[in-house]
Amino acid sequence: MRDRDFSVGEVAKRCDVKVSTLHFYEKKDLIRSLRNAGNQRRYKKDVFRRVSVIKAAQKMGISLQEIAKEFSALPNNRALSMADWQRLSRHWQQGLNDRIAYLERLRDSLTGCIGCGCLSMDNCPIYNLEDKLSAEGSGPLILNRPLDE
Repeated sequence: MRDRDFSVGEVAKRCDVKVSTLHFYEKKDLIRSLRNAGNQRRYKKDVFRRVSVIKAAQKMGISLQEIAKEFSALPNNRALSMADWQRLSRHWQQGLNDRIAYLERLRDSLTGCIGCGCLSMDNCPIYNLEDKLSAEGSGPLILNRPLDE
């Protein structure tokens, strides 16, 4: 496996993604392939780690655009090292913590008021006298506030 190149089908099977997903990742400059004499895609083994990082990051809610930005900082599109993964995960951790906090607030507000200021509930736990919240915008305003407010 050391110096071997892998076909798109082999990579798709090993990474549990569709071939079209690999083509899409390639279009987005997230992974790279080489072409053999028959013009077929061939991948180096580092693609397995890259696809794994992409899948893990997406499960955390990281956009492909953010992933591509981070990958572009790696020299010569090389394989991700443990240090690279630690740097990426530290960078993404605060965003993930913010999303978790938001989801917890959303979960805790699902059966009651989410602080939208809509004035449509007969019994709202917030007091929105003269619709002051409307000046702040629309939607679940209180829910969207940072935790320290």
